[in-house]
Amino acid sequence: MALSELNSEPSQPEVREEQHLPPKSYVDAAVENLNGDSEKEHNAPSQYIGQGEDDAPRSPLRKPHKRNGSLRVNGLKSKTSAQSLVIEKFQDGDGEHLTSINPVDSEDSGQQTQKSPSRLIGGGELVSGRRAGAGWEKSGIRWAPLNVPLKRRLQTLVVLWHTLSIAVLLTTFFFLCAIPLFWPLLFPYVLHLLFSTAGHSGNLSRRSPFLRSLPIWSLFASYFPARLHRSQVLPQTRKYIFGYHPHGIISHGAFAAFVTEALGFSQLFPGITNTLLTLDSNFRIPLYRDYALALGLGSVSRESCENILSKGGANGEGMGRAITIVVGGARESLDAQPNTLRLVLKRRKGFVKLGIRTGADLVPVLAFGENNLYDQVQPETHPVIHKTQLVLKKAFGFTVHVTCIPYYVSDARAYNSLYQIPLFHARGVFNYDVGMMPYRTPLNIVVGRPIKVAQQKVPDEAYVDEIHGLYVAELERLWREWRAEFARGMKGNLEFVE
Repeated sequence: MALSELNSEPSQPEVREEQHLPPKSYVDAAVENLNGDSEKEHNAPSQYIGQGEDDAPRSPLRKPHKRNGSLRVNGLKSKTSAQSLVIEKFQDGDGEHLTSINPVDSEDSGQQTQKSPSRLIGGGELVSGRRAGAGWEKSGIRWAPLNVPLKRRLQTLVVLWHTLSIAVLLTTFFFLCAIPLFWPLLFPYVLHLLFSTAGHSGNLSRRSPFLRSLPIWSLFASYFPARLHRSQVLPQTRKYIFGYHPHGIISHGAFAAFVTEALGFSQLFPGITNTLLTLDSNFRIPLYRDYALALGLGSVSRESCENILSKGGANGEGMGRAITIVVGGARESLDAQPNTLRLVLKRRKGFVKLGIRTGADLVPVLAFGENNLYDQVQPETHPVIHKTQLVLKKAFGFTVHVTCIPYYVSDARAYNSLYQIPLFHARGVFNYDVGMMPYRTPLNIVVGRPIKVAQQKVPDEAYVDEIHGLYVAELERLWREWRAEFARGMKGNLEFVE
């Protein structure tokens, strides 16, 4: 029904004036007002009405968002080209503006990003922003899954304990010191710690076969996994000096083979009591000192070596005893690059003189895979760092130490290089790319044939050089015979430096 049909009043102005009515009817006035407002709105100039039109003070505008930072967080690189980013602006009914950034392509993936889904809602286009979490999916860190078998978790736990044993035990000691109740016990313990000679006495009275044979060490050795191989049976009527090569970063293979029974040392070499040597300073660390003595570790000092090889044994003069020395020391750790084997041995003759003085045969040990357990800064790509380490070692006897793991070094000169350590990394507890945990790389520790030594109270230099040459030749034989089996990915040949 039309609006005019609802009007019962006369529409002519003359008739309305005679009847004393207003010039326009109510319906005509309403229609005119509607048409007038519509035309005024259509012809009004465009303006931003979000802030209002009065003189009231306004809040300052927010600073524009830093798009470069957000792009980096989401794994995208910032681009300055106008074709790289599409900036879309929207205005709602209240005049408020919304700006979103839609990445067109990504240099990282080399593929064009899919267009964001859009649809028309209420006459306007709705465009979605970038997808959150895209950067995490492109992360270079590989995280361990949740469904890791229990055995592998236990292996990681035991290796982690060995890596942090000094830090954990030292922290425990300081925690006990904070409790006054323990002071009557700690004070005499510290005095005993300072004056004890158990680390270099050579009697091995604190050695615990039970601790060395615990099943947890099988988990430690199977983490890599590690294997111990014998070239020849060693007679129980002799004494021996095992020379372990290479040092690697932390010498995990030496610990698995000669500190624990996880690899069956007693079965391969029955009647031989072996002692892995470490720094004398480790026997001054509270709680860790007792832990090391129970594992059968000994001091690397000259006094300790001679005591172990001249006391005890079947005849009370060291028969059937052996010590293990990591001959290359911390200096060799700087050359511990994956898939290489560079041994610091040319000028290392202190262990040869020790063998001649005590009448101990020399037994070379070559650990295939020890250098593959960690990655470190390479001298070729970072020559300045490598030269700085060497200069500091030559000038002061040490350089930067980045871990608290004990080092098993060869002689008193190696003691001065205790703090010479490379910048290294491997995997973590919950990831496979970043951390201080060693990689799961096979370790094959091959024990060579013994080099018989004639005892001399004052070693002759010519005889020292002769025995040293035979020792090097046996290492070369181990390399030639077992390289194809245990070092298939090795770069280059066995090298002897310094």
